[in-house]
Amino acid sequence: MRIKDVEVFMGDGVFRNASVEFDERIQSIDVCSAADLEAADSDVGYYLIPGLVDIHTHGALGCDHCHGSSEELQKMASFYAKNGTTSFLATTLTAPVDMLENAMRAVAKYERKAVGARCVGVNLEGPFFSFEKRGAHPAELLRLPDIAMFERLFQLSGERIKIVCVAPELDGAMEFIREVSKVSKVSVAHSAADYKTAMQAFDNGATLVTHLFNGMSPFLHRDPGIVGAAFDAHAFVELICDGYHLHPAVIRAVFAMFPRHVCLISDSLGCTGLPDGSYESAGLPIIVKNGNARLADGGSIAGSTISLLQGIRNAVSLGIPLGEAVAAASMHAAQAIGMEGQIGSLSPGAYADMLLLDKTLSLKKVYIGGKELKLRG
Repeated sequence: MRIKDVEVFMGDGVFRNASVEFDERIQSIDVCSAADLEAADSDVGYYLIPGLVDIHTHGALGCDHCHGSSEELQKMASFYAKNGTTSFLATTLTAPVDMLENAMRAVAKYERKAVGARCVGVNLEGPFFSFEKRGAHPAELLRLPDIAMFERLFQLSGERIKIVCVAPELDGAMEFIREVSKVSKVSVAHSAADYKTAMQAFDNGATLVTHLFNGMSPFLHRDPGIVGAAFDAHAFVELICDGYHLHPAVIRAVFAMFPRHVCLISDSLGCTGLPDGSYESAGLPIIVKNGNARLADGGSIAGSTISLLQGIRNAVSLGIPLGEAVAAASMHAAQAIGMEGQIGSLSPGAYADMLLLDKTLSLKKVYIGGKELKLRG
């Protein structure tokens, strides 16, 4: 199959008028000449970008990855695909061990259906977190880093835990990071660590920071904390661009500070795709008002209710160049979990997971493995 003469997001992060030949995978990309464009019967006026890679999403449509339900996993995968996310990590929350075990089993046996996105693994967000920076994670379920627990969950997932999150200041955290980083990416998360401790985490094998600025101490001029350590360690950093978690100036600063290392995420909760109202996350009551999900007791932001494509639109509206926003939601995310060359890019040999957008960034077509999805119904 061939898509002709669209503005293609290339591997160097630049859009060029080109044609793409593909079957299940990208076969070739041919940049168009001026003469080709004049004579084209094509999709000129559209962008072709990689299918989005959401490495941090908890759920949608009343479903949650902690529930361990195969039916819910398929429902979420369909929602993601119809909203432009073609690959995702099933992201858990701090939960009872038996619930996490069931969630791992669900991922292990997941088989993508024609209407669904790829579940490429698990993001284990919790329970190895600081009490002080726990956010919306239940305090009574927090645990010290536990290698044996991780190994059991890793095996139950079919060895598909791509990210495990940890607060590096906790007892046993450095040994945990050294061991589990042999098989999974380690992300610094929900932590009160200072700069020195965070640097030790990166030195011991951590490569990522979960939702930068949220769930951690502030970035101060004499106490740069996790943010400063991530900058010096050239770590990948997750960023939520929903209009609530971060000020626009902070989003612009992060893209400037971490070139080619920003990973846009949705951090979407199970209430995503549903109207404002009262819901539950990790057993805690939350209230969603104007799309902003917060703990019902008036405390922490609980997560987001956006799709990853909406995160791109929000970033662009704040002055982030489209190419940088797209790269953050596809190419960089794939690199952060070691799946570059397979997903997140339009390069020969990669899966033909692609989105066709118009110039308003509205979604027109979704392809997964070279097959167009039906977006309605």
